Amino acid sequence: MSPEDPFALMARHLPKRASAARAVSCFVALGDSFTAGKGCAPGESWADRVAASLRERAPKLTYRNLAEDGATSDAVLGQASAALQLEPDLVTVICGANDVLRSVRPDVECYARTFEHILDRLQEGLSGVAILTATSPESWRFMELGPRTRARVTDGIGRVNEATRAISARRGIPCLDVVDHPGLAERANFSPDGLHPSAVGHERAAWELARVLRGQVGIEIGSEGSQP
Repeated sequence: MSPEDPFALMARHLPKRASAARAVSCFVALGDSFTAGKGCAPGESWADRVAASLRERAPKLTYRNLAEDGATSDAVLGQASAALQLEPDLVTVICGANDVLRSVRPDVECYARTFEHILDRLQEGLSGVAILTATSPESWRFMELGPRTRARVTDGIGRVNEATRAISARRGIPCLDVVDHPGLAERANFSPDGLHPSAVGHERAAWELARVLRGQVGIEIGSEGSQP
């Protein structure tokens, strides 16, 4: 018996790309005000837009947005428990900013442990679930902050983002990195408070997240996920 061609052997062990688009029957969004859509009209938040896009492909899609304004990672852990009951096949988890914004001494190690726990609970409790996360902006140029506060926030969120990238990478979870996105320099993408996205900003965020869903998760998405 002749030995197997080494290139054929390598090919057999390479990760296989999905031959067809991945189906989504239930999408659950977890997080803070960014995901909850603070200040947006119904249907304008990025999560609502992504759900509408998914529904074009799957009209019977179940969608729940469990995100809450002001939620820290610990609160999002509670949201994950509720998400398990819905048995979603797609979950977005975006948090960490409030762990910094709501503390004068952010505990990044605590955030990292909690974020790991969130992802592990979802992966262990939901067989085959697709999870998507993202980093947070490290500064907001349209929000008035004193120099000390700005330095603290920039440093804290920078360290939270490092943890988010490392933890998601170890678990094979796609992470949309927004830190250097050019849209952060455009005033139109922000609401009057300079912190939360405007409807335009949510539209752009929906497109960026849809791009990751297509390219890294294999989920097809409809017209709402088209580039604005």
